[in-house]
Amino acid sequence: MRQTKPPRPRPDAFSRALGLLARREQSRRELKDKLSRNGYACDEVEDAIDDAVERGYQDDDRFAGVLARSRAAAGYGPRRIAAELRSHGLKAGTIAAALAVIETDWLGQARRQLERHYGRKPATEAAERARRAAFLLRRGFDAATVGALTRAECGDPDDAFD
Repeated sequence: MRQTKPPRPRPDAFSRALGLLARREQSRRELKDKLSRNGYACDEVEDAIDDAVERGYQDDDRFAGVLARSRAAAGYGPRRIAAELRSHGLKAGTIAAALAVIETDWLGQARRQLERHYGRKPATEAAERARRAAFLLRRGFDAATVGALTRAECGDPDDAFD
């Protein structure tokens, strides 16, 4: 007859939070949601997260910086990055600080994304320029950056990809 192992005792909320943080950075709200979904009491969740913050294991500023740098390296613009950070429950000041630390030439970044997706050939028709502008807007670049690139394609083709 086969012998079954006794069930493992459930870890406390703090141990579970540490396990989640060991895998990757997490925002405070993300940790709270995950722990609550796992059936931990609200007060236990809050105490565990406060303890993790106090010990330096969880930090929303650090989380914001890591995520912002990662998304910028993946070719996303500042508006998309800010929206994602807001979705993690971060405050406006934390988001602004994370974006300020990123040393990225957003115009150059947008230009590289446009070139990667559409090649070096400039758009000659208005419909194609609109398609390219929509692509950059979806990637999170602001209207001024998008306009500068798409207007450059109207004139001298070398202006867009210098």
